[in-house]
Amino acid sequence: MATAKQNLVIDQGSTFSQQIVLTNVNEPYNVANTTVSSQIRKNYMSSNSVAFSTVLQDGVLTLGLTVLQTSALIPGRYMYDVLLITPTETNRIIEGIVTVTPAVTR
Repeated sequence: MATAKQNLVIDQGSTFSQQIVLTNVNEPYNVANTTVSSQIRKNYMSSNSVAFSTVLQDGVLTLGLTVLQTSALIPGRYMYDVLLITPTETNRIIEGIVTVTPAVTR
């Protein structure tokens, strides 16, 4: 089970960036020798996914999507999670719902 739930709202056709402070029982995660992976999918069984760009620095995780990536997303509800990967283990640390809002101006 993920340690945190955080829902996201992404505006279709806009650059997306979200910072998340990583804590583990009110202590910063030890992020030495750590990588992060995160994807959006329509549902758990979906074979199609969009990968967030991820930057992990000083206990702050930044998730990002380009304009091209958000433009390709069909408005609606998706799900995502974030995996924290160390040499010895992989943990899902955040999960949630992504709501993609439709763009009007093109």
